[in-house]
Order: sequence, then C-alpha cells, then structure tokens
Amino acid sequence: MTADSTDAGFGMAQVRRARFAVAAVFTVHGAVTGSFATRVPWIQDHAGVSAGQLGLALAFPAIGASLAMPLAGAISHRFGARTALRGLLALWTLALILPALAPNLLTLCAALFVYGATAGMSDVAMNALGVEVENRLDKSIMSGLHGMWSVGALIGSAAGTVAAHLGADARLHHTLAALVLTVLGLIACRGVLDLRSEPDEEPPPRFTLPPKSALIIGAVGFCAVFAEGASLDWSAVYLRDIMDTSAGLAAASTTAFALTMAVARIAGDKVVDRFGAVRTVRFGGVLATLGGLLVVAAPNAALAMCGFGLLGLGVAVVVPLAFAAAGRSGPNPSQAIAGVATITYTSGLIAPSAIGSLAEATSLVVSFGLVTVLAFGLVLGAGVLRAGDRRAVPASDPGAADAGARSRAATEPRP
Repeated sequence: MTADSTDAGFGMAQVRRARFAVAAVFTVHGAVTGSFATRVPWIQDHAGVSAGQLGLALAFPAIGASLAMPLAGAISHRFGARTALRGLLALWTLALILPALAPNLLTLCAALFVYGATAGMSDVAMNALGVEVENRLDKSIMSGLHGMWSVGALIGSAAGTVAAHLGADARLHHTLAALVLTVLGLIACRGVLDLRSEPDEEPPPRFTLPPKSALIIGAVGFCAVFAEGASLDWSAVYLRDIMDTSAGLAAASTTAFALTMAVARIAGDKVVDRFGAVRTVRFGGVLATLGGLLVVAAPNAALAMCGFGLLGLGVAVVVPLAFAAAGRSGPNPSQAIAGVATITYTSGLIAPSAIGSLAEATSLVVSFGLVTVLAFGLVLGAGVLRAGDRRAVPASDPGAADAGARSRAATEPRP
C-alpha cells in the first residue's frame, strides 16, 4: 500500500478496482459523444435548419459546458465525488435524447446547451476522480483513461453508423442508447472512490475565474486541442481539395487519425511513466511539428496522411497530462481541472471555424501552417506540466509533500 491510500482509508485493491470503474465511466462518456455525432444529419433534417444555422447550434454545447463546468466542484463538495459523478453522468447520458426531439432552431440550441452543460460537468467530475486514482496508484493512468473515452466514442459512432444505415429514427435510437448507457454508467459509478470533503471545509465557489496555474496549463492544452480539432475536421477536406484524392480515401484519413489518437492514448501511460510528463509532451510536440510540416509540404496523399498520423501521435497524450497537472497544481483540483477543461473546450470550438476562415482568406496549406506553429508551442510550453510529473518532484521535497497533503485534505472521506 502507498501512504496515500492508507491515510485516506482506501486499500490498494479498492484503488485498483476504482481505476477500472473510472475507465468504464470514460468509455460511457465517450459513447454518448459518438452516438450523437453520427446522427447530426438526421437531427438537422428533423429540425429543418440550414448548414449555417446548424453551425450556430453546434456552438451551444461548448457554451453550455464552459458555463457549467465550474459548478462540478461545488456539486462534488456537497454530495461527495461518487454521488456527484453518478448524478452528473446520468444527466449527460439522458441528455442524449434531447437534440433529436428538437423541432426547430431555438429548441435545438436549448437542447444542445443542456447537452453540453451536462457533458462538461460530468467531464470535470470523472477527470478529478481519475487524477485522484492516479495519485494513489503513483503511476500514470490519465492517458489510458482518455484512450478509453476514444474507444467509447468509436463504439458509439459504430452503433450510430449502423442505425443511420438502417434508416432508424434518431429519436428511437438515442432513447435506447441513452437508457443503455445510463444503466452502464450507474453500474460503473458503483466502483469509483467515495471521496468526501471534511465537514468544516469551506465549499468551493459556484462560479469563479480559473486559477493562474490552470490558465498556463490550459494554454498547452489549447495548442493540442486546436491541432486535434483541425485535423479531425479538415484532414479529409485537405486530402480531397489539396491532394485531389477520392472521397473514400479522404474519409479514411479521418478514421485513421481517430484510431491513431485512441491507440496512442491507451499506450501513452507506459511512456509517461518511463520518461515523465514534460519530456513526453516535448517529444510529442516535436512529432506533431514534423507532422504539420509534412502535411504542408507533402507532394502526395500518402505523405500527407503520414503527416496527419504524426500530428495525432504528437498531441494524443497532451490533454490527459494537462488535466493531471491541473489536478496537482493547487488545493482545489476540481476548480483547476474545470479551468483547463474550459480552455480546451474553447479551443475545440474555435479550431474548425478558424481553419475555415483562414483557408478562405488564404489556403488550407496556410491554415495547417498555423497548426504547425501551435504544435511547436507544445515543445516550448511542455515545462508547465511539471506539476503533473511525479518523476520531476523528489519524494523528499517538503513543498511537494505539503501540496499533496492539502490536495488530499480536500477530498478525504469522512470517518
């Protein structure tokens, strides 16, 4: 047993079980996203909105998430981590039903706002628990957890693709998916750590600006998510328009990129444990920068696809490590994680439109030149993730011990 698990009243066997439970929660969370994404065309037709109106509506999940994520810490403080996650995850899985029911633009925007708000709050709650389990195991697991989210997204999108191919009504599809995922989520939440605040501890504020540490760490996450969002949304277009490939090959590049991200995240924990967060992200930044340069300079589709693959490998573990660093950067992990999550959600929101706007003014090649510059930002900024790097902090460092004690005090269970 580690000192952390003993002091907090959790045996290592319980912590190990909690790791698998949190991984299952991440998978369920990702499956909701995958289920929704595949039925967006059906939802657009049902609501009777144009492409421009759909683009407006799809901004509302990020708006809802950004506004609601700071509430997650207060909810966890009030009800305890397990109960809070159980409730927030159930709200998120059930919110999957709402967009398909919307008959017009106004109701679709409202439904997507709720969808995003519940997604963001449950995201913060599960990442905070993931960081806590990682601390108690004293080895990296966050990359693997985010890899399981990607696996869930792939499972959800595969089921959604089958439903769309069969012509199934998305209202029925999403209702059945939501019910199944709600049950699976509730079962998974039974195994997470039941962390509770001390009775005399001051509750975190419901709404507050992210701490400075979260802003700095979030800047690194911003670069990674921008590159990820740009590649996912524009790689197929890039291959079709710049490399003049077939539609099938262009679409395959996006799927390959998503699979690369998932595999890299699942395998990333072993790399992080061996080399540490800072060196891993710095090397990832080098790979992503080389990938961006290859995309920009590629004379044929094969090299461009290799470039997108390198981009995926390079940025895959950055966001999980940013969450881990945020969770260790101060006495209020949920608040710091919410701050980083808000910044990364914002990056994911603006990346596709920013790439499109720049491409319209110049070209897609110039747009991915910007992606390459931001990828190089990972090389320069990797050092700010030192807070999440156990290898960088000696066990005898009293400052680190004090910080760890303050972090544990905020989440230890009541006797």
